[in-house]
Amino acid sequence: MSDRPAKARPSPARTTEVGTRYAIVPVPVLSLATVARRSGLHPDLVRRFVALGLVDAERDAAGRLVFDPTAPAALARVQRLRTGLCLNYASIGLVLDLLDRISLLEAALRRAGTRSDLPPWT
Repeated sequence: MSDRPAKARPSPARTTEVGTRYAIVPVPVLSLATVARRSGLHPDLVRRFVALGLVDAERDAAGRLVFDPTAPAALARVQRLRTGLCLNYASIGLVLDLLDRISLLEAALRRAGTRSDLPPWT
């Protein structure tokens, strides 16, 4: 018997591949039909939003679009920007990128403890 501890190896049964990511627990995904139904949009419009890069989707082993559970909320955000501000799709992409960047910066400020520098409406 050796004094060295045995090397721990990950069990292939516990690690599953989801797209290009690896997870210990399988990540639930939604089909195109489910996302379209939950968001109240036609599946062709959802496909268009994916093609434009406004919502993220991956392909399963059969080549069908699959979405994260947050996709209906992202689609609702796109629709609100489209109808509420009358933005075209290129503008929506830019606004979404800016809103994501603002969220990251606000989170960094909160972690740094300098939240008092933010305006009162944030």
